[in-house]
Parts: sequence; structure tokens; C-alpha cells
Amino acid sequence: MKKLVMIVDDSIVLRSSVRFTLESAGYEVAEADDGKTGLSRLQELLAKGDRPGMIISDVNMPQMDGITFVQEVKKGPGKFIPILMLTTESQPAMKEAGKNAGAAGWLVKPFKENQLLAVVKKFVR
Repeated sequence: MKKLVMIVDDSIVLRSSVRFTLESAGYEVAEADDGKTGLSRLQELLAKGDRPGMIISDVNMPQMDGITFVQEVKKGPGKFIPILMLTTESQPAMKEAGKNAGAAGWLVKPFKENQLLAVVKKFVR
């Protein structure tokens, strides 16, 4: 079984950094640059039988923010995929909104590689 992780973030620098960290640890990575694209990319993956073990999403993105993205994923066939919010947002109210939307975890940028990998390892086996 593939250890696939999907990254949804509008920052190409952050996506590259997360991809490098994950691929170095043996994970496969799929990417999208905003929530709207993330939803269609997730549908493509699921249609091919490639189910991500986890999704890592930013909160602040154009077209569709991360909280709305989580809510949308949780309505469909991806509802059991854990979603980690990786964001600059650290306010308790924002974390609460993420949790209420269905996010499994919250990491504040900039992330530490070992911290990110520890969270991913918990969910992706």
C-alpha cells in the first residue's frame, strides 16, 4: 500500500519544503495550490484508487480557505482521511474552527521536520 500524503497550500515554497521532508521519509506526495483545486485533485486520486493517508492543508488560501476545504472533504468519500492544518494561524478561535470542521491536528509554520513527520507517522501507516 502506498504511503500517500496530499499537500494543499498556495505557497509553492512551503509545498516544496513539505514534499522534500515527506519524500525523504519514504512518502509519496500529491499537491494542490488551493482548497478548490485540492477537492478536485482528491476526487481524481480517489477515483484512481489512490487514497491519501493524510492531507496537510494551509488555512489562508485563495479560492477556498482551509477550513472550508476541510468541511467539504468531510462531506464526501474522503471524510475519514485525517487532515492536518499547517498554518501561520495560532489563535485559539481559529484552531477551534479547524477542529469543528474536522481537522485532526494543527501545526504552526514554520514547522520542524521531525515534528511534522511524527504527526504524519501517527496517521499514515
